[in-house]
Amino acid sequence: MTIQTKRALLSVHDKSGIVELAQGLADLGWELVSSGGTAAAIADTGLDVVEVAELTGAAEMLGGRVKTLHPVIHGGILADRSKPEHLAELDGRGIGLIDLVVSNLYPFGSQPSIEMIDIGGPTMVRAAAKNHDSVGIVTSPSDYAIVLAELRADGMLSAATRRRLARAAFAHTAAYDAAIVSWFDDTDESSDADDALPDSLHLSLERVQDLRYGENPHQVGARYRFSAGSGWWDGAVQHGGKALSYLNLYDTEAAWRLAWSISDDPTVAVIKHANPCGLAANADVTTAYALAHAGDPVSAFGGIVAVNRPVPLSLAEALAPVFTEVIVAPAFEPDALQKLLEKKNLRVIEAATPSSPLLELRSIDGGLLVQTADRVTFDRATCRVVTEREPTDAEWDDLDFAWRTAARVTSNCIVMVKDRQAVGIGAGQQNRRDAGRIAADKADGRAIGGACASDAFFPFRDGLDAAAEAGCTVVVQPGGSIRDDEVIAAADEAGMAMVFTGERHFRH
Repeated sequence: MTIQTKRALLSVHDKSGIVELAQGLADLGWELVSSGGTAAAIADTGLDVVEVAELTGAAEMLGGRVKTLHPVIHGGILADRSKPEHLAELDGRGIGLIDLVVSNLYPFGSQPSIEMIDIGGPTMVRAAAKNHDSVGIVTSPSDYAIVLAELRADGMLSAATRRRLARAAFAHTAAYDAAIVSWFDDTDESSDADDALPDSLHLSLERVQDLRYGENPHQVGARYRFSAGSGWWDGAVQHGGKALSYLNLYDTEAAWRLAWSISDDPTVAVIKHANPCGLAANADVTTAYALAHAGDPVSAFGGIVAVNRPVPLSLAEALAPVFTEVIVAPAFEPDALQKLLEKKNLRVIEAATPSSPLLELRSIDGGLLVQTADRVTFDRATCRVVTEREPTDAEWDDLDFAWRTAARVTSNCIVMVKDRQAVGIGAGQQNRRDAGRIAADKADGRAIGGACASDAFFPFRDGLDAAAEAGCTVVVQPGGSIRDDEVIAAADEAGMAMVFTGERHFRH
């Protein structure tokens, strides 16, 4: 059997760097095989390239849908070189070995359509990855230089490199298939409108950011991104401070979403352990920060601050004396940024507006819990006033603010608000009475004339009594308890107005 020149099959949609790779392989004496636009790009440089159709003896057909699906291609890729019978069979059929496959797929993620569903590409990629003991498979232009360097140095790819590239290849096709399944789910007009969850989930994520540590220093943490998408974190700019930890990201995410979901006015959220300890909206953003911090200044120590407006110097000066882990905003005025960067450990993050996820996922043994995202709305027209007294316009504003806040606080929770400032938050309690008492204690007289929100119904009147004792004059809750009449009567006794939304917002 004659010794064959090393052969590379190059067939890519993303042609970044492909000509340079082809030139490097040709300089090493490799034979180049290619198809379609890739072959044209290589031939334009004057390099010798064998068209796939010339190699197979079969012209492309069906508008390019069939070109590399041929035994001459896949036999050359898949032959097990440790088996003499495989090599003899290839020799008998006049099929040469293919030692390197370079392929990336149609851009289905950015241009989803039937014609963007690649068939030949994934087939070649998977074939080469399966036979990685003998064949190199390259799916990312970022690996071209690494592959060339190793071939120049050693004349071949190491087993470790081939294995790494094969894993990347299978991840590439897995992400591709996951994107296609998601597209079918998103465009299925025949699906039951009442079934908002798909029959199966095919998730593909890639690690994009290593974190200082996980939830605790002995844990390892990283941020992964869906392969077919991106989020605000991908475009965020960290101007200063230490590297981010798992909890820094988790709490910053909570703060950033909260700051953009409460009010159209300048809003500042202060988050500690995923719960707001301060929240306020005001026409002036620096005043909003001062009010948010004053909501619970003890808990704000070491917290995360999110601001839904560019940060001016006055806000930076107000924040400077407070130990803060992260501040995130859409922009920072130059003098404000300079002031904040004086705090060496403060992480200063500039970010775009967050989007809303469609699904929420949590790990359990053997799988995931999946639910649709909790959408929080507050509309006077759909609320039901159940007391003798109607809320005033000012009370309606505070009810709106309190209700949206309560939906983002760990259950059981009670939130007390006055003039769009959270003055008392009782979070994560096993009973609603204790949540009310904590909120009232934190309010410390500041809830007088304000609103109280409960994320679920009051099972007993004692929770409402705590709101009345704190000075709240209006309450919002879902309603639905067997003791609603008793709770409504207690509100009437106290001269309070009460609104039922008919919708619970538990958060665990």
